[in-house]
Amino acid sequence: MSKIGKQPIKLLEGVTVKITGNIVVVSGPKGNLERKLPHGFSVEEKDGFLTVKPQSNTFSLSPNYGTTRALLANMVTGVSTGWKKVLELVGAGYRAEVAGNSLTLSVGFSHPVKFEAPQGISIKVEKMLITIEGTDKEVVGQAAAFIRNIRPPEPYKGKGIKYQDEIIRRKAGKAAKTAGAPA
Repeated sequence: MSKIGKQPIKLLEGVTVKITGNIVVVSGPKGNLERKLPHGFSVEEKDGFLTVKPQSNTFSLSPNYGTTRALLANMVTGVSTGWKKVLELVGAGYRAEVAGNSLTLSVGFSHPVKFEAPQGISIKVEKMLITIEGTDKEVVGQAAAFIRNIRPPEPYKGKGIKYQDEIIRRKAGKAAKTAGAPA
């Protein structure tokens, strides 16, 4: 069985778990998250730890064992400390503004692009950095990916929207190719 699935999840201070049938509700200082467990798994809370147990030892449960444990661990982290993704605007004249729950991007198109933040997500803009925060790791990651996809970084000048720690592989371009060619 899964090495990751067997590991217990430590419940951080202020986090409570309520298990009703196959639905797990995790509550903490940042909010509440709810998830339905896949068929064949049960969750047990004991001494400040959460453990995921398969109900049978069949091979069909093996692929979801570690995934189920990781999703529950992400829920516990999300309601206690939260999740955060930072995007960086690279390009002359690229701007981002937040008004309420919507992000307006001016990234080289003839019109500004609006992005409505999903429920439970907060967006902040400081200079050329866009910070996306929330309790649900999947929603935070999906929102960041959607914003990045509005203007992904291009390989010649590196202009676009990229993750803060992302490395863009640069291409030489036409001028560099012809400079080394014989005349």
